[in-house]
Amino acid sequence: MAYNEFAYFYDAFNEDADYDALYRHVKAELDAHGIADGILADLGCGTGELTLMLAQAGYDMIAIDQSEEMLCVVRDKADQLELPTRLLLLQQDLCSLDLYGTIRGAVSTFDTFNHLPDLDAALANAGFFMEKGGVLLFDMNTPYKHREVLGGHTFAFEGEGAGCVWRNCLEDGGRRVRICLDITDRESGENFREEFCEYTYELEEIRAALERHGFALESVCDGETFGPLTDTSERYFFCAVKQYTQLEGEKQDG
Repeated sequence: MAYNEFAYFYDAFNEDADYDALYRHVKAELDAHGIADGILADLGCGTGELTLMLAQAGYDMIAIDQSEEMLCVVRDKADQLELPTRLLLLQQDLCSLDLYGTIRGAVSTFDTFNHLPDLDAALANAGFFMEKGGVLLFDMNTPYKHREVLGGHTFAFEGEGAGCVWRNCLEDGGRRVRICLDITDRESGENFREEFCEYTYELEEIRAALERHGFALESVCDGETFGPLTDTSERYFFCAVKQYTQLEGEKQDG
């Protein structure tokens, strides 16, 4: 799915997100794996907050999103920061990703991978372009969050100049959450609706998919506290390391 009008209100409704804590955790993982510079991809970059923080830290960022509107917001922010030379914007579907060369690492945050009906394809594509020793850092909503926190519940949010009613409906035996957003622009009086699904993936499914595509799952923690997982953790945060290049993988398969 791709956010359309919601892209312009996303930051207002996500203002409680602790990007500083997220950046510190991501940077610490990159440093721990010897990735202090080079090309990183942000898979499903959204409005680019983390993308731009990493660009300011000296990485050459590829910001990838299916939403043209999201990428427009990223470009505006980058222009204000005078960062265009460290940023490439690509409008692509992560399930059919096509880059121009290899990357040293990738990040994907705020449950981007939950929006994909084919997680396996997205991980395969990320692995195809990842250098050996490269790091994939990503988060996903847990089954607990989908079934106990979101499923069947409605939430109302107020942001600067806009309001949003967020409705959730569990489908497919709890394997999918259908989400409907009704957004009101307080300034213009316009109303917008967006509808999409998030897909539920169990921890062992994610681990197996990573291993199929050449990654070793090095660690998984709570994606909000960055501490140990609990039975009520609402978000996973994964660190996976690429074990071999695409050519080496083809030789193994042969």
